[in-house]
Amino acid sequence: MPVASRFALTLSLLLSGSGLAAAQQCGGDFGAFLQGVRAEAEAKGLSAGAIDAAVADMRQDPKVLAADRAQGVFAQDWQQFATRMVNGYRLQQGKENLQKYASVLSRIEAETGVPGPVIAAFWGLETDYGAVLGNFDTLAALATLAHDCRRPELFRPHLLAAIEIVDRGYLTPSEMKGAWAGEIGQTQLLPEEYIEFGTDGDGNGRIDLRQDAADVLFTTGKYIQSLGWRGGEPWLEAVQVPSEFPWDRAALVNKEPRANFAELGVTRADGSALPSDQLPASLILPMGRGGPAFLAYPNFDIYLKWNKSLVYSLTAAYFSTRLAGAPPVDMGNPQPGLDLEGTKRLQQRLTDLGYDTGGIDGIIGENTRAAVRKEQMRLGLPADGWPTADLLSAL
Repeated sequence: MPVASRFALTLSLLLSGSGLAAAQQCGGDFGAFLQGVRAEAEAKGLSAGAIDAAVADMRQDPKVLAADRAQGVFAQDWQQFATRMVNGYRLQQGKENLQKYASVLSRIEAETGVPGPVIAAFWGLETDYGAVLGNFDTLAALATLAHDCRRPELFRPHLLAAIEIVDRGYLTPSEMKGAWAGEIGQTQLLPEEYIEFGTDGDGNGRIDLRQDAADVLFTTGKYIQSLGWRGGEPWLEAVQVPSEFPWDRAALVNKEPRANFAELGVTRADGSALPSDQLPASLILPMGRGGPAFLAYPNFDIYLKWNKSLVYSLTAAYFSTRLAGAPPVDMGNPQPGLDLEGTKRLQQRLTDLGYDTGGIDGIIGENTRAAVRKEQMRLGLPADGWPTADLLSAL
């Protein structure tokens, strides 16, 4: 099965903090809420027929609210998640799709700079290449979430964009089905992204991100380009790191010229020398110094814009390298990490010590890793940012 809703795994991705909530209707009588949506759609110039058809499908879906309230933390470690998601089936299907749509993907890369394996990895992770699209009614889901007063500033614009999708004839209301948070199509884009980047990849006059692979691939390529993709540059590379490496420099926020890592003895995974150039890079140790190691380049930031979870983003980037021909990464022999409750206990202890871990949520994010590195240094331990039972005991 593919991963859950993009929104569920990266809640802060689209929260703008713009203060729009105060200006947008939410809560109260649902019928009155729909009248406000109708009036706003009319003010945007959308057709009466499209508005009538779309609003007729809007209702409150308790399953959507339940999914929103019950979002679990993304607490699997990278090895667990990557091993499960980058499996033989997805690799084989991905390579077959790269061949099947080679001419389309070649046109996309020429136009956007985004390589086929990058698009195919998201395609595979999000919906198993279109096999699992989700069965929530999109208009009902977005109306439910826009009416709910938790995040109307996020969902109301997407609700209006969903009506515009109907107005443009891309999808009918009955065809608009997807994830619980309103994502649609084979790479799970939200309606505003559908409208802004939707591309008729095969020239049939309709943009269908549910069934038309050419449309899906072109639209996804343009969306990734909009996030800042740098054509012709790498995104991720597995490497070997010497045991005497200064581990405190292994952090996503620490960007240095690749030449610096080469001088410190970091090599490519096969032992060959890294280019001694100025390309910015960060050393990522998702499982600590005993596990796999990667150099992340500027294009890796695009994966984090797609989904702020480091575990997901690193998996997607690694999957892309595999589809591009890279061999499996050496998982090494990492020291066991903490389970969900252990991570929460660690975060509580770090919070008590004055660190900002980004919340006591069991997610090993960059804030938690930074605090772990500082405590490892204080305790005289290798500062690789990987929280373990030994560290928790020491604290």
